[in-house]
Amino acid sequence: MLRLTHRARGRVAASAVALTSVLLAGCMNNLKDELLSPQQPGVIDPSSVANLTAADALYTGALGRWKNSMNGNGGNTESIWNWEALFTDEVRSADTFSQRNDADQRNLQTNDAVLTPIYQNAQQARGRARDAITALLLYDTTPAGKQHTGEMYLQMGYIEMELSQAFCNGIPFGETVAGVPQYTAPLTDADGFKLAITRLDSAVLYLTGTDVGTSNIKNAVLVTKGRAQVSLGDFAGAAATVAAVPTSFQYTFDYSQTTFDNEWWVMGPSVKRYNPGDSIDVAGPILNAIPFTRLNDPRVSVTDTKTKAEDNTTNFFQVNNWGRDDPIPLASGIDARLIEAEAKLQANDIAGMMTILNALRTTPQTIGVFKVAAMAALPTPADKTSATDLFFREKALWQYERGFRMDDLRRLVRQYGRTQDKVFPTGNFTRNGVPSGVFGTQVAFPVPDNEKSNPNFTGCIDTKA
Repeated sequence: MLRLTHRARGRVAASAVALTSVLLAGCMNNLKDELLSPQQPGVIDPSSVANLTAADALYTGALGRWKNSMNGNGGNTESIWNWEALFTDEVRSADTFSQRNDADQRNLQTNDAVLTPIYQNAQQARGRARDAITALLLYDTTPAGKQHTGEMYLQMGYIEMELSQAFCNGIPFGETVAGVPQYTAPLTDADGFKLAITRLDSAVLYLTGTDVGTSNIKNAVLVTKGRAQVSLGDFAGAAATVAAVPTSFQYTFDYSQTTFDNEWWVMGPSVKRYNPGDSIDVAGPILNAIPFTRLNDPRVSVTDTKTKAEDNTTNFFQVNNWGRDDPIPLASGIDARLIEAEAKLQANDIAGMMTILNALRTTPQTIGVFKVAAMAALPTPADKTSATDLFFREKALWQYERGFRMDDLRRLVRQYGRTQDKVFPTGNFTRNGVPSGVFGTQVAFPVPDNEKSNPNFTGCIDTKA
């Protein structure tokens, strides 16, 4: 065995220390350079994004932004579906935040701190879809690439339809090209629906495959187009559009604990900020509101938790339709049948409408993974007014918390000739369990002030339904 003297060991140790110091200094310099280098460089090598892999990554990212812009991001932050539900009779605020109470009261401001990012996120998700389309058309011409392109056109069309259904007349639908904003003039909601239909028609051009995945996306396109046609008053055309969509079809937003939770679970059972809507509270009756809380309808499962909500005043009622990571349908075959039923209503074929509605009721249905037991058939209403009341009530229960109710209430004003005080929640308003004023008269979200960075936008054209 080799032995070293004390002096020799000292020389070796000194040399080792010196070498270690040199190496450590070099490592520290490298580490310093790494830590100080920009984590998101302003200039990206074009070759890193100009390929099939990057195009597919843009597609995947765009889908995530779409989901988050419609139903929150699982981080206790609302998106458009959630805000629509507060604004209508689907849910009530059980929260201390003034913005949520303002939405619940239909008293939104153009500088609202929650509405502004809701609008921005939806518009940005449109832009992400456009970026993905551009890249896919250049770098992924495979059958999968065509399918993805069609799905991105679906995303653009859906968001444009959803914004037009919720916001006032006067939404600009600009885009950013090569980093430069392309400002556009504001569009009426009707023109927004027409724009959405052009995107959806483009989607169909790329959805030529016959595989299950492509067919599922195409059915979502048809249901979304049918919704836009209904919003434009083309009821017969909408029914024809969705005729081939099977009742069992679902196109869902999916959630997981490793990505994002379903926002309805977050705002409900998790933090208890939302209660299901009702037709009465401590301030008295809420006129026009469906009593989702007390109705005991199998399509909206509600439990009285015997606990207090987030405001520590309101009793908390839990909606059981969506668990933490349960999928929620963006579009379904049930939605297609309801489009057909409304076409019957518009044609004064009340018996035909009831045939469709009762076929849905008397057959067990699935919404996401939520099971709806079969229900008894309903009798045929005596006249069109009562048939209209029944239809929109059934529609609200089938489509609860899925981004439909706001458009339906606006259409009852715009297409069915009713006044807002006979459609939207009306009467005394309760704030955190205490009577506080009355419901407002707004029937649409205002486009937020931050849109005024667009020189063509100065505010809503009008705030009519």
